[in-house]
Amino acid sequence: MNATFTVYIDESGDEGFSFGKFGEASSDWFVISAVIARVEQDLEIVKLVNRVRVQLGKPSNKLLHFRDLKHEQRIFYVSEIAKAELRTVSILLHKPSLKEPEKFQERYHLYFYATRYLLERVSWYCRDHHNARDSGDGSADIMFSNRSGMSYEDLREYLNILKEDTGLFDVRIDWSIIKPHPDHIKACNPGKQRGLLIPDAVAGSFFYAVQKTQYGFTEDRYAKILKPVVYHRQGRYFGYGLKLWPRDIDETLKSDQSLYGLLSEYQ
Repeated sequence: MNATFTVYIDESGDEGFSFGKFGEASSDWFVISAVIARVEQDLEIVKLVNRVRVQLGKPSNKLLHFRDLKHEQRIFYVSEIAKAELRTVSILLHKPSLKEPEKFQERYHLYFYATRYLLERVSWYCRDHHNARDSGDGSADIMFSNRSGMSYEDLREYLNILKEDTGLFDVRIDWSIIKPHPDHIKACNPGKQRGLLIPDAVAGSFFYAVQKTQYGFTEDRYAKILKPVVYHRQGRYFGYGLKLWPRDIDETLKSDQSLYGLLSEYQ
């Protein structure tokens, strides 16, 4: 049977560990986000992107990359996303808090690990929101924003290894939803698949909410606006639509006033 859900995935920040002078160093944070919609809503996502592009006066051949927009344009963009029939999941990874960073410095290891946490939550949402009226079998077609040089065959193989896990790694992906097969997990450029521009904006929104500027400030307004579409369960956002990692980062964040706005909005 065909899939019930379409999932678009993109990220913000980098995977490096060379921390130091602003502008010459790796970002402290790496954020990866998913946008989940029912297959029949896919065209509406494309229409959303086109509608925003027109409102912002951007030419048809100009992609809406969140980082390239002005502040007031970003506000409008995320406000439109917040009204759409979709849900978002984001993993917010604070690299300086990793106790064994050497384990994640192999190329794409950090990305794969963050993807695992992301797909766990995507699968929970799809499982809990699939109903008898839906078309398809409840599974999800996953579309990643193409990363130059990265092997998506390796990513699928990584997921297959997790699928065969006997409990050692406490993997919580629902494999009836996430199928590590080339028909269900693919990569594409945003220019060919406009739906990928939405997770670009979502990941960017949460990245700006946690990554300090050179002056020591964060911008959490975009992330707050997105709250209506962030996946939550019984009023809980953290652990579902938002995950901070590593686990023991919480106390550090609570003492950081630059992150107070984001934490107070979602707790």
